[in-house]
Amino acid sequence: MRIECGQMRHLTMKILPDEYCIHQLAPNSPIPEQVFGDQFFSLTQTKEELSLVCNSRISVDSKKAEGGFACMQIVGVLDFSETGILAEISSILSKAEISIFAVSTFNTDYILFKNEKIEMVKKSLRACGHQIDS
Repeated sequence: MRIECGQMRHLTMKILPDEYCIHQLAPNSPIPEQVFGDQFFSLTQTKEELSLVCNSRISVDSKKAEGGFACMQIVGVLDFSETGILAEISSILSKAEISIFAVSTFNTDYILFKNEKIEMVKKSLRACGHQIDS
């Protein structure tokens, strides 16, 4: 497989140590207290659903769930004027046939992908000059 790389700056990313699960809940569903003590979780609510990304060890009464995800953080603060960061990462991983679930915060982005793809993620991103810390 040949990896095509964009022209953006080289990023440093780190893979968080835990396994994650993505849950779909009804809007305004209660969130287990353990979620709030973890190093990473994400809540997104719309009028149709509440999506929760959290550590797989936490029991959540959800309508649907998909587990087995690794989570990679882009290290450092990304300025809002920077463009194409998620587009480049998702393009690189798409060409390697790796599906992602992206979460953005004020400071940075997180990319979730299936655990069994960790080595391919590292290989693909490193081939484009990015640094991956585990």
